[in-house]
Amino acid sequence: MASELSDAIRLLVQERGISEDLIRKTIEEFLLAAYKKKFGTSDNAVVQFSDEDGEVTLFAQKEIVDEVYDPVSEIELVEAKEYDDEAEVGDELLIEINPQEFDRVAVQSAKQKARQTLREIQKDTLYSEFSDKVGEMIIGYYQRERNGNIFVDLGKTEGLMPKRYQSPRETYRPNDRIKALIYEVNKTPTGLQIILSRTHTEFVKRVFELEVPEIYDQTVSIFKLVREPGYRTKIAVYSNREDVDPVGACVGLRGVRIQSIVRELEGEKVDILKYENDPRTFIKNALSPAEVSHVVILDEAKRQALAVVPENQLSLAIGKQGLNVRLANRLADWNIDVKTEAQFGEMDIAAETKRAVSALFGESIGPGEEEEEITRISELPGITDSLVTALKGNGLEYIEDLVALSEEEMNALTGLDENDVKELRQTIAESVEIIEEQEEAAEAAGAEEAEEGEGSEEEPSEEEAPAAEEVPEDEPAAEAEEAPELAEVPEQPEAETAPEAEVEPEAEDAPAEAEAPETAATAEVDAEAEEEEEEGDEITFVSELPNISDELVEKLKANNIEEVLDLLELSEEQLTELEGFSAEDVAEVRQIISENVEVIEQDEEEEE
Repeated sequence: MASELSDAIRLLVQERGISEDLIRKTIEEFLLAAYKKKFGTSDNAVVQFSDEDGEVTLFAQKEIVDEVYDPVSEIELVEAKEYDDEAEVGDELLIEINPQEFDRVAVQSAKQKARQTLREIQKDTLYSEFSDKVGEMIIGYYQRERNGNIFVDLGKTEGLMPKRYQSPRETYRPNDRIKALIYEVNKTPTGLQIILSRTHTEFVKRVFELEVPEIYDQTVSIFKLVREPGYRTKIAVYSNREDVDPVGACVGLRGVRIQSIVRELEGEKVDILKYENDPRTFIKNALSPAEVSHVVILDEAKRQALAVVPENQLSLAIGKQGLNVRLANRLADWNIDVKTEAQFGEMDIAAETKRAVSALFGESIGPGEEEEEITRISELPGITDSLVTALKGNGLEYIEDLVALSEEEMNALTGLDENDVKELRQTIAESVEIIEEQEEAAEAAGAEEAEEGEGSEEEPSEEEAPAAEEVPEDEPAAEAEEAPELAEVPEQPEAETAPEAEVEPEAEDAPAEAEAPETAATAEVDAEAEEEEEEGDEITFVSELPNISDELVEKLKANNIEEVLDLLELSEEQLTELEGFSAEDVAEVRQIISENVEVIEQDEEEEE
């Protein structure tokens, strides 16, 4: 019996992977359960194992007494003498119990408890073994399928691969070899449940570790991996050593490593790209295999970016059903919008963003171009988000609408207090000059074009003046042709005012019907005067007037007077009635106007 018990213990250790100590403990509990079923208690039962031959013995521990009250735990002295001649009252005696004497009910109860105990032991053993392997790769064999779920034989136990964790590309047949990731280990009433997966990103990472030694030894690290199971995987890698190319290490010689990975994934497309700290470069790489012209960061706080691609790369960058850009969003952790170059040119984005893009790619945008025009209130420099939100609540989004409001209408806006109105006025005062300068630049450009058009008929241009000087030496015939044209200039009424304002006093005394050389010299003087006046600074704003104080400029701005023309149009009574103006301020303004009126009138004539 001892040899049979030892063989049974060794068999359980080999088949179920249970330790010998746990099996002995189970046998002990089995015998105690049978003893309790027969005698009603197991408090005085003792189980002993022999280390030599593995024999197990069950004893009943009884106390020696003169008169027995409990036959289970007590024994008389006379009966005890039969087991031990030296027994005395008060001693304890171990009496061997033969398990074969137990009835069938006791044995059946003990057997059931032993099976339950062995099952729990096996479950705990397997759980402790596989719980440490969560996230690791395991190889099993296809066993059976039920409702789309695949049961995989793992040797000691079986694993379950649910349908949602199976790649849509893969099909299996009985006894197929399956490589999967241990995703989850659970204890259930029916046994241990090991959940396997082939769709999670960790599975692809483990495949890369198996196929690429540089990733396994941390020479090359995986920054992030995103995946649409069965369709495409994007993986960003970087090298911890300067002499190792991370992408080349993953691809392998002639693509041997990546081909093995693709075969393991049943033909799923894999994009390997290099991780970059610069978000623009990283987004470019993330949209591979599409070629990206450039990337614009729209909002760094909200992580919004715009990728501009050529027309023929748009569909490739977006991917089938948006798969490529969706994976790029997850990989770069940015909200990426893809546009063609033509669509990007039509977009209405902030001027600073476009300036940054142009500066990045070596382009310069002039101050008079449309890209720098500020139209929305939110684009005003220095304005707070709370003010923008409050103005939007009042239906105001554009600067034009805001500037058109009177002081009373601005004070009546809901959601704005006195400080907000004051801050808004200050912002407008600081930014309105920029807007007006842009408008004045456009008007000045138009006026210059008009003057050039008139000048072509009235008098020779700067380029024609030297030619007129050379006429007497080289081309006398041309001299005779140009002289009548110059003589006809005084007959045009529009042309009379301009020479009077622009020509110096010496040029005014010249006769209209002078000879060709003298007229050419006069034209040269006029051209030089025009150049000097064009190079001079034009005074258009009140703040540019000489000797005017900042305090006086602010008072005029508060009354919506910023240009010199607006100031000149005011009558004496209107000037006195200006808000915040004292008699000293009015006198100072009059003095400044009287001192600079000649320059101002000259500027007005030029604009006319």
